[in-house]
Amino acid sequence: MTREESAGHRIVPHTADLRIEAWAPTREQCIAEAVYAMVGAFTDLTSTVPAVRREFVVPAAPAQDQLVTVLNELIYRMDTDDEVPRAVEVRRKGADLQVLLAMADTARVTVIGAAPKAVTRRRLSFGPIDTGWRCIVTLDA
Repeated sequence: MTREESAGHRIVPHTADLRIEAWAPTREQCIAEAVYAMVGAFTDLTSTVPAVRREFVVPAAPAQDQLVTVLNELIYRMDTDDEVPRAVEVRRKGADLQVLLAMADTARVTVIGAAPKAVTRRRLSFGPIDTGWRCIVTLDA
């Protein structure tokens, strides 16, 4: 990775579900990139404006569990509150994570694919690499 690519995300080819990869210098930034990858896989947010701010805390747990908790929480909120994350910041708060969100109304979002239904633990990986952190996650679409 070059310096310009120190953080980012992409969709990984997969035959059935949605598979995303994210990387960043820190664990918290990597989780945020995973959120952007997930949301970008089924929406175009370029013309949306955040409508409301939300936050939640993810209790101390192994990194993989915290990643799954964040993504599943956002899938739940998208489904029940009709909001999609437009911006996300993940901060370490002791051993916990604080997730700060700027949410957009799904009625104002351009949908380009099927929204994920859940995170699977099948072939899940999340851990440190030479340049920071990297995760690969499969989502049921």
